[in-house]
Amino acid sequence: MLLIKINKEEFLKPLQAVAGIVERRHTLPILSNVLIEIDKTGLSFIATDLEIQITATTPNNGNTENKAITVSAKKLQDIVRALPDNAEIAFDSKDSRLQLKAGKSQFNLQTLPAEDFPKLALSDEEVKEISLPQSTLRHLFNQVQYAMAQQDIRYYLNGLLLVLEPGTIKAVATDGHRLSLAAMQVPSIQHMAEAILPRKTVTELIKLLADIDDEVKVRLGKNLVTFSFGNINLVSKVIEGKFPDYNKVVPANYQNHVQLDRLTLLRAMQRAAILSNEKFRGVRLVLTQNSLRVICNNTEQEEAEEEIEINYTNEPLDIGFNVTYLLDVLNNIDTSEVECSFGDPNSSCLITVPGDDRFKYVVMPMRI
Repeated sequence: MLLIKINKEEFLKPLQAVAGIVERRHTLPILSNVLIEIDKTGLSFIATDLEIQITATTPNNGNTENKAITVSAKKLQDIVRALPDNAEIAFDSKDSRLQLKAGKSQFNLQTLPAEDFPKLALSDEEVKEISLPQSTLRHLFNQVQYAMAQQDIRYYLNGLLLVLEPGTIKAVATDGHRLSLAAMQVPSIQHMAEAILPRKTVTELIKLLADIDDEVKVRLGKNLVTFSFGNINLVSKVIEGKFPDYNKVVPANYQNHVQLDRLTLLRAMQRAAILSNEKFRGVRLVLTQNSLRVICNNTEQEEAEEEIEINYTNEPLDIGFNVTYLLDVLNNIDTSEVECSFGDPNSSCLITVPGDDRFKYVVMPMRI
């Protein structure tokens, strides 16, 4: 029975949009599969790992047969990707097999029952809904995602806090050693809500969201959040737990401020970091009259020192940090200048953007 006949590119694009979340080795074999649903309106591709579910759709060129099958996401993607450009692919289904034909190529893949495929569905209870440009949300996530924890026992740190306040959307991430906070103005937001999004959800959204003004609709429920944009619908479970009070972490009364060209500081740190200790990755920032020295050394007694001229007349300061944490922020914001604010040698460093209070990055000191 001929299911569909479709151009390679039309089929591959939505398949690739969902296949990124598929776990290759899973205790449930069906979770390695993609669910393909065919009806009069189009084709839907659905993948899930039980925490996230992504659906991508493409129009149906006149096929009227309603059908649902599940097939290995990786094998299907690899086969279709390897076919010649603009190939026409015919799909047939028979006896728990999916057959692909394109020119003189033919493939038979095993399928599993579509009714066994688990789906996430957002209920309509207590749902808060907002819309904003895709580029705004993508930029917001990009500014903070690098500070999320990885496999921390404090599971609520392995994600990103999304906060809605009247007129504003915020994203906050921390791994306990540093914290990044970014806010964007969205006048249409009328209510307050928050949710901790899993790390995987954030990384997939950054991949899928485009740098365009087309809207993304965000719906926050009690246990699930959905993001709908273009032909894509992403449903994610939220992480339960109490996110740290980020307002208490951001210092408010530092007296020592230095404005620096972001790229000058970034390149100086990149060079100095070559000779940092591979395990501890320490860097010393030494502030004296109109001078900032960036110093790294390692267990072989090798040392790198970079000096940058600055406008600074306060007390001298010598303070240590993890150089990776400083490189992360300098690589992920796109402003020409940054402002570094310091307390005493045992206090955190606050990095902000001059003239813009919507971005804050706090990094804890380390002993070197």
